Amino acid sequence: MRQTVQPLQAAFQFLTRFPVKAELDFTPELLRASTRHYPLVGAVIGVSICASALLASWLLPPLPAAVISLIIWVWLTGGLHLDGWMDCADALLSYRPREKMLEIMKDSRVGAMGVLACVLLLMLKAALLSSLIAAGQLAISCALLTVPVWSRWFMVYAMSKWPSARDGEGLAAKFGGLNASNAQSAAVSAILITFLGMTIPLLVFGVTIGLPAASYGIYFFAAPLLTLATGVYAGSRVNKKLGGLTGDVYGALNEGLECLLLLAAVILFL
Repeated sequence: MRQTVQPLQAAFQFLTRFPVKAELDFTPELLRASTRHYPLVGAVIGVSICASALLASWLLPPLPAAVISLIIWVWLTGGLHLDGWMDCADALLSYRPREKMLEIMKDSRVGAMGVLACVLLLMLKAALLSSLIAAGQLAISCALLTVPVWSRWFMVYAMSKWPSARDGEGLAAKFGGLNASNAQSAAVSAILITFLGMTIPLLVFGVTIGLPAASYGIYFFAAPLLTLATGVYAGSRVNKKLGGLTGDVYGALNEGLECLLLLAAVILFL
């Protein structure tokens, strides 16, 4: 029982601000075991944001409702992945040698490129959320119950596929030795959660007038395939530059894939 509960608690404590009261020793073994629960963490985040978006959309126009939902989204994750997005923007867009890029990522200060990347990312997310809210309850529900699941699954996949860039140092090194079974187990969870996340809203809200049910079926298959294809391309490019990945890169991949999946949902559901 403890071997199941502690990794689950660790996943929520590490990735979110949800009040999980447990004294945990975040050893590499516990961190690796916790990755199996990343899709579930994504699902809980998605349910929370979905509920916020639906409530806000009843009271406000789409854009203010989207901004409020995004604020809650950032708060729930503590800005963890945004920090990685900004650090990666500062480093990878500096076009410096490998060692200098790793040094920039390690610096706690944020440069101009990181600030710009963060602002543009949040603007894009707010615009996409606004479009989904305007499309109706079914569109926003299916998207938000899917997007955080697959973006967090890919972090597990990335940990198992590419080595740490810092030779035993940094956050990525603590996940070293993660084997393919973790990613496969997380993928099974993600598929089951996605099925429920897209079926339940269909049963609750029904098919939106004028919107083909086929769009939801396409998204069910497109979300994981798009996540894998784009994530592998991006991860391979970064791995080539850095000789591995870092904790910042994992966070940046999560943020980029969330935007991509939201964009795909807007294209299909509008």
